[in-house]
Amino acid sequence: MIISKKSLSRRTLLRGLGTAIALPILDSMTPASLWAAPAKTVSTSPMRLSFVYVPNGIIMKDWTPATAGASFELTPVLKPFAAYRDKMLVLTGLAHKNGRALGDGPGDHARAGATFLTGVHPKKTEGADIKNGVSVDQVAAQALGHLTRFPSLELTLEGGGMVGNCDSGYSCAYSNTVSWRNENSPLAAEVNPRAVFERLFGDGEFYDRDTRLKMSRQDRSILDFVREDTSSLQRELGKSDQRKLDEYLYSIREIERRIQTAEKQTLEGKDENRNPQIAKPAGIPVTFEEHAKLMYDLQVVAFQTDSTRVISCMVGREGSNRTYRSIGVPEAHHGLSHHLNNPEKIEKIAKINVLHAELFAYFIGKMASTPDGDGTLLDHSMIVYGSGLSDGNQHLHHDLPVALFGGGNGTVKGGRHVKYKSETPMTNLFLSMLDRAGVKPETLGDSDGRVEHLTDL
Repeated sequence: MIISKKSLSRRTLLRGLGTAIALPILDSMTPASLWAAPAKTVSTSPMRLSFVYVPNGIIMKDWTPATAGASFELTPVLKPFAAYRDKMLVLTGLAHKNGRALGDGPGDHARAGATFLTGVHPKKTEGADIKNGVSVDQVAAQALGHLTRFPSLELTLEGGGMVGNCDSGYSCAYSNTVSWRNENSPLAAEVNPRAVFERLFGDGEFYDRDTRLKMSRQDRSILDFVREDTSSLQRELGKSDQRKLDEYLYSIREIERRIQTAEKQTLEGKDENRNPQIAKPAGIPVTFEEHAKLMYDLQVVAFQTDSTRVISCMVGREGSNRTYRSIGVPEAHHGLSHHLNNPEKIEKIAKINVLHAELFAYFIGKMASTPDGDGTLLDHSMIVYGSGLSDGNQHLHHDLPVALFGGGNGTVKGGRHVKYKSETPMTNLFLSMLDRAGVKPETLGDSDGRVEHLTDL
């Protein structure tokens, strides 16, 4: 690399006709004076926080390792994470006490979603007087959001409204999002990859149906509009940065191509599994698997460009009745979760759990293979994967299935199964994560301290 006296700003954008493409971390973004300093003093990579939620609980015998410590064996649901074992902490004993009825009767699915990132017992109402608490992602966003283009992103793989009754007298707001800006303000999650893509790279304009179809047929790309800026920048970069920029732009084009393919399929009516009574937004892929991979890829790009440092993603709304015909599960997920110990139903739920894990492992793999400063995105992240219920059949809110991925900028040591005292508030984990991100609130929800052993035993 050729080191100049000038450094490229992290806020540099490639612009053209309403397009604004942020750049990944490049060598030339580090001032030349720092390259002469001891490596341990150079830190160009921020901490990223991601929270990925899976609905309806997990078959716990297929999740929980039999032994604690570093020698634990991977269970069937954890096996997809084998390649990233050294970057994974399996955490057991965590609970959301406020997800329980506490005198409010049924509605465990709504409470599971509402408490997952807040630790607060939601007010039982289906009206406008909803009340919950601030979620951990929004605590981080409020502290770190001024450093990025977007304070946070809220994503989902299953759309749903924020009004009406979705679970035994609880508002749909509790089931359809896990992110709350304050106790009265749930944040709607975006289900459409096109909308996320245009937010990250466009001017926010969402073209009408005919225009989108025409553009996809012409194979037009946003990269066409920044060609001049790209060529100019390439001439100023060293060989290493040129390669990084080429790889990054290729990944953007690949994501865009897949979205265009999805738009063609939905706009031209090629989704054979579609419900003719429900209009499926253009840009959402035909298959759940491709939808998940696209949304995970968009998260990687958002982190890679430091467009945001905080993301929440719901694999499904709580109480989801999605079917999974691609893996031989035509029955509704939520209905199967009430398996009453029926072996066939348990086997089908286990298949869903493994599919979710495999798709999440795809995300972790992308984070692990994406360079970021002096390491990878996974090295500089903390990513929670889990559910607000353990046993979906009994609606249990303790011993939750939770795993923490990433190196946390050297503050998290993976490769272990850590067993905490039963009923340890999950919010204690969140406080410990916030500490490592430089955000230090005194409490969060029902927290009563911090957790230990994220770094070592």
